[in-house]
Amino acid sequence: MEKTLTAQAAASKRNMLMFLLPSLVGILLFMTPVSYNGDLTIMIAILAKSLQAALSGWLTLIVTGVISLSALVSLFATLFKPGLITRSPFLNTLFNVSPVWLLSRLLGAVFVVMVYTQAGPEILYSGDTGGLVLNDLLPVLFAVFIFAGLLLPLLLDFGLLEFVGTLLTRLMRPVFRLPGRSAVDCMASWLGDGSVGILLTSKQYEGHHYTQREAAVIGTTFSAVSITFSLVVLAQVKLEHMFVQFYLAVCLAGIVAAIVVPRLPPLCWKKDTFINGAARPADDEVTPAGYSRLSHGYALALARAGKVESLGQVARTGIHNALDMLLGVLPVVMAFGTLALVIAETTPLFTWLGMPFVPLLELLQIPEAAAASETIVVGFADMFIPAILATSIESDMTRFVIAALSVTQLIYMSEVGALLLGSKIPVNIVELFVIFLLRTLVTLPVIALIAHLVF
Repeated sequence: MEKTLTAQAAASKRNMLMFLLPSLVGILLFMTPVSYNGDLTIMIAILAKSLQAALSGWLTLIVTGVISLSALVSLFATLFKPGLITRSPFLNTLFNVSPVWLLSRLLGAVFVVMVYTQAGPEILYSGDTGGLVLNDLLPVLFAVFIFAGLLLPLLLDFGLLEFVGTLLTRLMRPVFRLPGRSAVDCMASWLGDGSVGILLTSKQYEGHHYTQREAAVIGTTFSAVSITFSLVVLAQVKLEHMFVQFYLAVCLAGIVAAIVVPRLPPLCWKKDTFINGAARPADDEVTPAGYSRLSHGYALALARAGKVESLGQVARTGIHNALDMLLGVLPVVMAFGTLALVIAETTPLFTWLGMPFVPLLELLQIPEAAAASETIVVGFADMFIPAILATSIESDMTRFVIAALSVTQLIYMSEVGALLLGSKIPVNIVELFVIFLLRTLVTLPVIALIAHLVF
């Protein structure tokens, strides 16, 4: 009896340490703001920037090789289904893909080789289109994916989400119709990078913690733009002195969109079932009798930490995460990001799509409404394009509205949209465009109201 009690005490102490230590390190890496070169960021971003600096002369070649390798192996695996790949669940999932994703990877590989070698039409490898994606965006994502993928188990596997989720369910469930653990996704995105939030959401969905609806809502609503990039956008429109008012507008508009848009189609039409088709149990978020919310969250966290058999298991999970994002998502970002930017640069499509917004902008009394309308829908291609176009607009108020709107629209195909399409999160490109338009219609009046108050 005494030996049993001693073993139970040792297991309890082990579980407590397995919960506390990795979770604290995860919070430090993913959620603790630190100052770096004058910017507010997180440790994961600093690690990623350090890797970029160390490989600065080689990163575009490495990314080109990774995307090409992904396409070639996927083509071989899909056509010939070799036993080496089909017998491995991870390799089979990674390379034996559907025709649509195979085409996306092949297109990404063609684009990346043409851009790297500067072959074909100049519009494809221009610094405003494919050159922007390959030289400016993909090296950043490559570095972020490596560190975020390897270290994400610190947030996922040791009980932190169970603990935080239990505590915040009473806020997240009634207000946003989401489980409490989604607050961690939001914090990781807000302080660091939206790509980290999408990676976290995708892994939680695959792990049967989010339903289809929850994963789609979190991926399109809570993968927010970091403070650092918001500063870059504001600097582009020459309004750095108004950061407090700007970020207040962004936060208020983002909260309103997070409450309203998920209650509208297509997000409200998503099934509330897990990736395997099972429904969430009715008592999944109920606090059992005899427990407080705090003690229940702590008990769930210890139980989750107790499932970790070895650090080697955690390391393998991290490696799988990183490879999944590098080989599965980078080609999709190259393909869809380049296509969206080429369309934005060579056709008046986004200008035409922005014309119906002129009456709304005039109703909201935004100066230079016609010029502002041309920047609204082009944000679907890339978030930074509206800020670039806005530099020709004289009105400070209009530039303020355009900058804040481009940040709160959130879904842009050169990064977030392509990341969502490349992940397991159940959304398609048509749904993403509809959600983009809905976010625009919901956030624009909020931003305009604040703009009228501060100008």
